[in-house]
Order: sequence, then structure tokens, then C-alpha cells
Amino acid sequence: MANESERREQILELVRRQGFASIEALAQKFQVTPQTIRRDINDLCRKALLRRYHGGAGLPSSVENLAYQTRQVLHLAEKRRIARLVAEHIPDAASIFINIGTTTEEVAKALMEHQGLRIITNNLNVAGMLAGKADFQVIVAGGIVRARDRGIVGEAAIDLIRQFKVDFGIIGISGIDLDGTLLDFDYQEVRVAQAIIANSRKVFLAADHSKFGRSAMVRLGHVDQIDALFTDAPPPAPLGDALRAAERELFVAAAE
Repeated sequence: MANESERREQILELVRRQGFASIEALAQKFQVTPQTIRRDINDLCRKALLRRYHGGAGLPSSVENLAYQTRQVLHLAEKRRIARLVAEHIPDAASIFINIGTTTEEVAKALMEHQGLRIITNNLNVAGMLAGKADFQVIVAGGIVRARDRGIVGEAAIDLIRQFKVDFGIIGISGIDLDGTLLDFDYQEVRVAQAIIANSRKVFLAADHSKFGRSAMVRLGHVDQIDALFTDAPPPAPLGDALRAAERELFVAAAE
């Protein structure tokens, strides 16, 4: 029988696949009481991972992302493994775009041991981390600073990014549809990410397993526009097929 943490993870994956699960069906599946399932669902709803409905739980809104503070701690160990793997594929003295996101912030931390990097970013958290390294050159995009995550969006940010052609674009994402569509919640943020993709010689997408099959309203692009996906678990079969059809590389950070 799964422990509490494993059961809640499995409940979350089940709801992501089905869109909705009843308390009764979950209690039967996991051989626990309905009261136990209600506690599980309440915990997942407090973390904004699920939404309570009468008799069960479904997915949260596809138009609003989780709070930044929640995303900072969610799957943190997996994000750090992914970040170290991405950093291994970045040579010293490279030029890099890094966009908004908690996973890309972990990548920035993992790059601190590199030498001579040139970084253009629309993420003030990333800029603050990397600007302290004397041999790094950090360029910050102008534009509107969002209070919730210190990300910079808007036309000024896009205009600055379009002035460069860099070696690597490192981007995060809110969701990857199983057909390979890249999804996010914020139209302005997506436009900046699209500019990064268009102006990078190689594009690395860093996304943990919770992004597979996750719904979000705004279409960013498709996996055929990236060069490699860095994640912490093998993707579901349809997404794996989409990556192979597009001849894109897949790197999975093994558990320690």
C-alpha cells in the first residue's frame, strides 16, 4: 500500500489523466477511507494542485498558474537535478538567454561554477544571482516588472532580446501537452519566450515531470522548436513519440 506522500502523488497523476476523480473511486482504488481521501484532496487543493468539486476533485484553472511561492518549493529536488544536468551541457564562455521560472532559476544557480558566461535575462531573480560573479556579464531586459515573481515582460523586453543571437536559450514552461504543444498561462511571458527561441542557436527546455499533460491556456509553440528537453522522468508515451518524430533530444536527470 502506498504511503501518504506516494498516494497523493498518484491521486494527482490520476486526476491529470482523467480530468476528474470521485472520492468514492479513489477510496476504492487506494483501499483507504473516504475521509483519508478528503484529507489528501484538501492538502492538494491547499497547494493549488487540484480543485475541489462536489464528490471529488478536478484540475485547477487552465488560465491561472500556481503561486510563485508554491512553485519555488514544488518538486524542488527534481528541479535541482534537472538544473545540474542542463549546466553540464553549457560550456564556459557561452552566451545564454534565461527566462522566467523557478526551474530556470535553479539552472542559474547551477551555472555559478562556470566561467565567462554572458547572460541575457528577463528574470530579476536570475540577474541578482549571476550578477555577483565577477567574470559574468549580465544584461537585463527592460519592461514591466511583475511583483509576484520579479519577471520582466512587455514590448521593451522583446525588443532587447531581438537584438541578440546567443548560443543557448534556456526556457521553462508551465505545461507540455502530450502532442508536444508547449503551454503557458501568461500571454506576455509567452511572447518573450518565443523571442528567446527565435534568437537562440540551441534551445534547452527544462521541465519537471509534473508539466507533462498539464493544461494551460496560452500556446507557446511545439517541441519541434526546441533542441532538447531536460526533465527528471521519462515522458508519457505520446509525448515521447512527439519528441522522437521531431528528432529532439531527451535528457532525464536520474534520482540520486
